[in-house]
Amino acid sequence: MGEKIRISDNKLVVPDHPTIPFIEGDGTGPDIWAASVRVFDAAVEKAYGGKRKIEWKEVYAGENAFNRFNDWLPKETVDAFNEYLVGIKGPLTTPVGGGIRSLNVALRQILDLYVCLRPVKYITGVPSPVKKPEDVDIVIFRENTEDIYVGIEWQEGSDEVKKVVDFIREEMGIDKIRFPETSGIGIKPISKEGSYRLIRAAISFALEEGRRSLTLVHKGNIMKFTEGAFKNWGYEMAKNEFREQVITERESWILGNAESNPGISIADNAKLIEPGYHMMTDSQKADVRAEVEEGLKLIPTHGDGKWKEMLLIKDAIADITLQQVLTRAAEFDVVATMNLNGDYLSDALAAQVGGIGIAPGANINYETGHAIFEATHGTAPKYAGLDKVNPGSVIISGSMMLKYMGWQEAHDLIWSGLQKTISQKRVTYDYHRMMEGATLLKCSEFGSAIIENM
Repeated sequence: MGEKIRISDNKLVVPDHPTIPFIEGDGTGPDIWAASVRVFDAAVEKAYGGKRKIEWKEVYAGENAFNRFNDWLPKETVDAFNEYLVGIKGPLTTPVGGGIRSLNVALRQILDLYVCLRPVKYITGVPSPVKKPEDVDIVIFRENTEDIYVGIEWQEGSDEVKKVVDFIREEMGIDKIRFPETSGIGIKPISKEGSYRLIRAAISFALEEGRRSLTLVHKGNIMKFTEGAFKNWGYEMAKNEFREQVITERESWILGNAESNPGISIADNAKLIEPGYHMMTDSQKADVRAEVEEGLKLIPTHGDGKWKEMLLIKDAIADITLQQVLTRAAEFDVVATMNLNGDYLSDALAAQVGGIGIAPGANINYETGHAIFEATHGTAPKYAGLDKVNPGSVIISGSMMLKYMGWQEAHDLIWSGLQKTISQKRVTYDYHRMMEGATLLKCSEFGSAIIENM
């Protein structure tokens, strides 16, 4: 009989025989789960020699749940994830029509799983469309509960949207909507609390894992009070809560300038960190000089090159980030960003390392301990029951789950088995068609090969 995982003093307490709820998933979900659960159980058995074992508890959502209970997301399923803290799920069908927009989004919002954790790392031998996929080792912290995914919008032509447009134009005095009579309107909430907790989790992870940098990705040059605020709050929180462990990029320039040229003046240092300094107003120049003076106050704690060993906090505009993860992926390490940016960025990165079919994901609340690990791809119903598709997304997500539980040895076994299997060119059809001399495996056979290679 399994026991419940619990949280104490912000740390998970995991028994040797935890009960973990799982959703098999729709479409290809049963094929994928059957292969994946054998891999998880084998890794735990091999790592701990029977001392530890997972008690799996099946719960239902999506098409399977609707067919059984006439309910896309039964209360019992939500209650199980809430009670047992940690769970895993396969791909789910999104209902067509009104009601729940996305079961994945619904679970994230109900359980307040504010971090969507998407690590993207190249596995040697996986076919890739880019020349240097090995440069990709990036962990994305995507905010999960805010932004346009909140779903606050009104349809073009509706009475509700007319009220919103009238309010914007008449009460707020804003006359910038180009075609007000035929516009749908949506709202994009970004909060200080939501940004703080997401970025705090990202910085904590980066420090624990010995990562080099954290990049705040935003479109703050256009959306100054939402995405721009996210960036500003990120720097603010990093300085307030992690001051002795982090250095911002501009602070690193200030200290670097002072160390390479000990006699440099405040003004000359300002000119080096702000190339357009000579075109600024007197007030703007004064602000940059004040920034330099503030940065130099870090010399006792961060000077003499000590800043070079600290976590570097920087930011990048979203559109240029999507270009640079292609052209200079090695410059990115941990990324913290908002919901929509994170959606685009994680899928774009997944394409570089083998596609969404092998991309893992997790949705986590680090305060409560709740976490759901998941397939990041769709249900692919045309392949259902054919024992054909790549189970890699759920398998790697499960390895993330084991690491989250503190079962690092089992996590490592799954990774070693997966890497060795791919290096042997024993792969499912999606990779087989792109690799010369590969051996085609069924979904179940791929799972067996990973176990064999642990």
